[in-house]
Amino acid sequence: MPWGPVTPALQDLGRRPESSREDRRHFRHAGAWPEEECREHLVLNREPYKRGRLHSFRAGVGRWKDEAQESCGGGPKKRHCEARTECFGVLVTIIWVCVTIELIVLFTDGITNKLLGCYTDDSMEDTLLIRIYGNMTELFVNRANELKNLQILHANHCGPKLYCTFKNGICYEFVKGTVLDKWLVREPRVFRLVAQALARIHSIQLENGSSVQPVLWKKLSTYLSLIRASGDDSAACVRFSADVPSLEVLASEIEALKQHLSQIKSPAVLCHNDLLCKNIIYNEAQGYVRFIDYEYADWNYQAYDIGNHFNEFAGVTDVDYRLYPSQQLQTDWLGAYLETYKERRGMAGVVTEAEVHRLYVQVNKFALAGHFSWGLWALLQSRYSKIDFDFVRYAAARFNFYFRMKADVLDMKLP
Repeated sequence: MPWGPVTPALQDLGRRPESSREDRRHFRHAGAWPEEECREHLVLNREPYKRGRLHSFRAGVGRWKDEAQESCGGGPKKRHCEARTECFGVLVTIIWVCVTIELIVLFTDGITNKLLGCYTDDSMEDTLLIRIYGNMTELFVNRANELKNLQILHANHCGPKLYCTFKNGICYEFVKGTVLDKWLVREPRVFRLVAQALARIHSIQLENGSSVQPVLWKKLSTYLSLIRASGDDSAACVRFSADVPSLEVLASEIEALKQHLSQIKSPAVLCHNDLLCKNIIYNEAQGYVRFIDYEYADWNYQAYDIGNHFNEFAGVTDVDYRLYPSQQLQTDWLGAYLETYKERRGMAGVVTEAEVHRLYVQVNKFALAGHFSWGLWALLQSRYSKIDFDFVRYAAARFNFYFRMKADVLDMKLP
């Protein structure tokens, strides 16, 4: 069977409504592209899906958009109509075996990409996810590397199955469960599962035994260079001088951080690098957690990945660093982590207090780099992202906490 057509890009997909259930006619294919063009934009992983084989990926413009435009006039309804029209400008249909997906949920928590959940009925038993890459994110996310790491993680039972890729997004497995929040992530029964799951990822080793280099310093340098190259024509630039340090100060801080942290012998492991609460799914019934959104996954410092996760206890939309985990919580978390990590890596002996304390110091030092990395990332996003989020305010919060904690953390001594 020939693989069906796909639009060259889906960037026009809007933000609302968060959930929609429309008549099937709105999801009918409304045009076609030559098969050779379709293959350029779509790569299918021809593995069986739950109810058969993924046969085609199709997209088209439905009549709903035209009807909405005709019915929209001035007045209070106009803004709502425009939002609905934007969302339905491109409607996505995925077909496997003779089943057409009719329900689409647009998730709104992400601040890098747009994420769609597609399923056939309210049970959501056959849900799959479509991620539409954010505007210009290819500047700082290596998409080829992301796909390679997804395959490695799935092969080691640590990541979702990838179903297909297209020019500006991917389609992959949905993980059922509850998304963590800043309260659930602190519960001992949950954070121990998170620690064990992260230890399993950090235990993955390359089959060929080749050496790897942490991505941290290259990533920070890339962010800073892209911010400089983006020019001063963005409206966000007006706020830079008032809310965040100058680029010269930031460049100096990167060098100081590199000099200090490079002396800390934290091993390079395969890291998630973006383990905020919304990227952790908890299945209480089956007693496990799963991680999602691996687009920043790469080889990095072990302590960085853990420290970055601890930073995210403070939240994203309303950042509150009073929620940064206490030393006792961190000690319990790190003990659970080391038990699994040592077992998976074949390291003999029980976990000692000295091992836990050493990792505690390393993690808190590298947590500074986590603040710095996401602060730079947010400044870059403020130049390019079309997502409705105050990136400059977020960057200011990250840099403010970085400078507040810097002296005390850098003075911490390794045992």
